[in-house]
Amino acid sequence: MTNIISGKIIRDQILEELRSEVERLTNTGTQPCLAVILVGADPASQVYVGSKRRTSEQLGMRSLSHDLAATTTQEELETLIRQLNDDPTVHGILCQLPLPDGLNESRVIQALSPDKDVDGLHPMNAGLIAMGTPKFISCTPYGVLQLLKRTGVQTSGSHAVVLGRSNLFGRPMATLLSSKGSDATVTTCHSRTRDLPSVTSQADILIAAIGRPEFVTANMVKPGAVVIDVGINRIEDANAPKGSRLIGDVAYGPVSEIASAITPVPGGVGPMTIAMLMVNTVNSARWQQGLPSLEL
Repeated sequence: MTNIISGKIIRDQILEELRSEVERLTNTGTQPCLAVILVGADPASQVYVGSKRRTSEQLGMRSLSHDLAATTTQEELETLIRQLNDDPTVHGILCQLPLPDGLNESRVIQALSPDKDVDGLHPMNAGLIAMGTPKFISCTPYGVLQLLKRTGVQTSGSHAVVLGRSNLFGRPMATLLSSKGSDATVTTCHSRTRDLPSVTSQADILIAAIGRPEFVTANMVKPGAVVIDVGINRIEDANAPKGSRLIGDVAYGPVSEIASAITPVPGGVGPMTIAMLMVNTVNSARWQQGLPSLEL
């Protein structure tokens, strides 16, 4: 039978592990603090930010909320980031993306201190990942690594295919899988890949992150492969309570019949992203005390 990989269960395991460390750090004078910046009132971003804030508070971390109007200027936003960079009581800074039109995301990311960039997006942190010496690991790829590790998926010597090459996920994911410790042989696919099904069907581990609903069908998957679905797509569905529902980039029903393991959408990769954001913030607080990163 296909193993359904539950991100919710693994997320809860990780958060429980973090809880005692947050308490220990707080009792020794360093309460982990996450500052979250939300610009504008995008409904999806509000949901994501609310979940991040609630999770940090539930762990006993300090949570700072900065909700800015959509009319906020580039200079105003970067001034706030510089203030948070200089605040020694703040260990992690997250600026929720996407930003409203007129704001330059690249400039905002580069304004973040690399030492507080808990989303792992700053070019310096991306470079450290590429060199095999990561500091902050991008939260969603980090979460996928934990899903694979904690479900006993063998990455060493496996052929992993990453479908998507975004800076946010595809590129760091491919790099992390090929790095020492994971030791997979990695192929990155994209919109210009020729005969895509012939490539994806060779994968022992297939990771889909292209933002196209149910794009990966059963004929693209090798029987027995592990399939990780990073896609989150909302589609209309008159039978759903809200008139719509979430689906992934993988045709879950048919693919689950031939895969050895698969993540559902929702409930798979999504919960892991927030968990790893908390891990990065706690690690930042540990580094302030001269301690190494947590071993997960």
